[in-house]
Amino acid sequence: MAVSGMNHFTILTDDVDATVAFYGDFLGLAPGPRPPFAFPGAWLYGGGTPILHVIGGCPREELRAGVIDHMAFTASGLATTLAQLDARGIPYDCRRLPGAGTWQLFFFDPNGARVELDFDAGEARSPA
Repeated sequence: MAVSGMNHFTILTDDVDATVAFYGDFLGLAPGPRPPFAFPGAWLYGGGTPILHVIGGCPREELRAGVIDHMAFTASGLATTLAQLDARGIPYDCRRLPGAGTWQLFFFDPNGARVELDFDAGEARSPA
């Protein structure tokens, strides 16, 4: 057996609609076709590929971090993303990757999952 790539990440939530809206607003992911599972949820697509699965019906007190520290996405539009996070009062950590200069932006989704967005080193942190 050989792995050829990452297929998807799964997020557990007590509020499917809020989670779908969050990832739509900040990552541009859109809901798409999902098998008719017997539990609530959504599949979120980027570029026609389902990359984030949302599973609902989990009580807030059962949402907890596991051994995976975060999920990372390649992104564009650093200044706009920072402005969106600021406007919503969402704390974040934005730093450059040593050596490469890639911008790494970390924040948490409404369920406590840590998200990393990686932006090209040539992007400006502030609007021009």
